[in-house]
Amino acid sequence: MTRSMFRFLSRQPDTPELFGTSHLLRLPRNGDYKQWYKLRSESRAFLQPWEPTWRSDELTESSFRARVLRAGQEFSAGLAVPMLLFRRDDEVLLGGLTVGYIRRGAAQSCMIGYWMGERFAGQGHMLAALNMAIPYIYGGLQLHRIEAACIPDNWKSMRLLEKAGFEREGLLRKYLKINGEWRDHAMFSRLPQDGEFAKMMRS
Repeated sequence: MTRSMFRFLSRQPDTPELFGTSHLLRLPRNGDYKQWYKLRSESRAFLQPWEPTWRSDELTESSFRARVLRAGQEFSAGLAVPMLLFRRDDEVLLGGLTVGYIRRGAAQSCMIGYWMGERFAGQGHMLAALNMAIPYIYGGLQLHRIEAACIPDNWKSMRLLEKAGFEREGLLRKYLKINGEWRDHAMFSRLPQDGEFAKMMRS
């Protein structure tokens, strides 16, 4: 990664945007509903094994509008940055990435989560999103530690985190209720001195 491969706009508190050479991360907008509905509904069987149980109104427009409102409130409060991932040239929705559970004080840390539409999976899009988000987390949000929890069966997600410079730390027993069951999660973390970000900042 080089400095020219990303830039972030964090000085406009209502419009955080991260740009890569081919991708865009930003907060959701009400106008994103049609794309979001189509991608999530067609990817339902692909996503559900790795997510909390979907509510009966999960895909409704009113639920999405509430999600958009909550995303803006959480960002303004400094609690989270819930973003959607788009292809930059035509703004086709690919998935989403959330910087959540932001903790200040002595911790200065966050937890990331992400999802990818089934037809776009395995094409390097989420690795590109992580490579955009990581410099923003360290530089824009001024955080020290990035955490990610992954179901051990989800080896593709674990490989993705390792490619992005995360290190596995241990096992969290029955950590989250996923698809109706309490599931163990592998804990991964990343520090500023890890991976390509450290090399870039030293260059």
